[in-house]
Amino acid sequence: MKVLLFSEGKNLFSKSGVGQALNHQKEALGANNVEFTLDEKDDYDLVHINTIGLKSFQVLRQAKKRGIPVIYHTHTTYEDFRGSVKFSNQIAPIIKFWTKILYNSADYLISPSEYTKNLIKTKYLRKDKEIRVISNGVNTKNFCKNEELKNKFLEEYKIDKPLVITAGLPFERKGIQDFMKLAEKRKDYQFMWFGSSSIKSMLPKKIQHIIENPPKNVIFPGYVEKDMLIGAFSAAKAFLFMTYEENEGIVVLEALSAQLPLIVRDIPVYNKWLKDGVNCFKAKNNTGFIEKLRKVVNGEVENLDEIVKNAYELAKERDLTEIGKKYKEYYEYVLENFGK
Repeated sequence: MKVLLFSEGKNLFSKSGVGQALNHQKEALGANNVEFTLDEKDDYDLVHINTIGLKSFQVLRQAKKRGIPVIYHTHTTYEDFRGSVKFSNQIAPIIKFWTKILYNSADYLISPSEYTKNLIKTKYLRKDKEIRVISNGVNTKNFCKNEELKNKFLEEYKIDKPLVITAGLPFERKGIQDFMKLAEKRKDYQFMWFGSSSIKSMLPKKIQHIIENPPKNVIFPGYVEKDMLIGAFSAAKAFLFMTYEENEGIVVLEALSAQLPLIVRDIPVYNKWLKDGVNCFKAKNNTGFIEKLRKVVNGEVENLDEIVKNAYELAKERDLTEIGKKYKEYYEYVLENFGK
């Protein structure tokens, strides 16, 4: 069995969630001895497509002409695209129209969460199609507390206040405006937003203005190497993820794996698997975020050690080695049942 993992625009999307998902797929399959290629000109037995561009459509059509099964990974949705780059709200209906064509043309689908699976089934598919839920996964050996990297990070950034971090492309949808408002109210904390700044020109002017004129206690370090990011995860008091819409959130899994207290917005994608006061903390608005953050930073959560331990157990279930087993099993299922 040989799988084509296809993603286009690797340079453009390498620092996005879709780019990270491809890296995780390669690692997951490698850990399970599944042969794969990134070259659509190679011979392969099935194709696993991650992106929604014209080249992806061409790969899909070529595979179907050759009688090769196509699995589409539903990373992209109308709901997830809004509130991102310039004119994204205007373009989002076109994205929905186009993804409907692609997802309906595929033979099988993968969604990163039950939430996204239900979204695709109810709003995108014309007829019932099998969708397997497989997490994007996390490398639990990489994302763990590291004292050496912590010290290196602290030396680099000269942090002298309780540190609160987040990560992701600086989109409006990700809650960047709320993040800044919260930072302004907690000047006694140091906030950092990790994520590529190379797309700044693609963002609406109001978001560009935020990045160029942040509160004094907010740092935008941009995209940093993994060691520096792990250093930040090791040094921080909390990971604050204020996104309004997500299909899963790889950085959430990284926070769970690093046993860094996680505070997320209470949105449907986190129902059932992320539980407030069990393996994370949830808030519905800025008032809630400030209160949860204060308690975590000040050490006022009595069972905090138990919560981060539970979080780590959840991350282990989504370790890339386990995710690779799920991909392998699904690929074998697809090859066995395709055309029946």
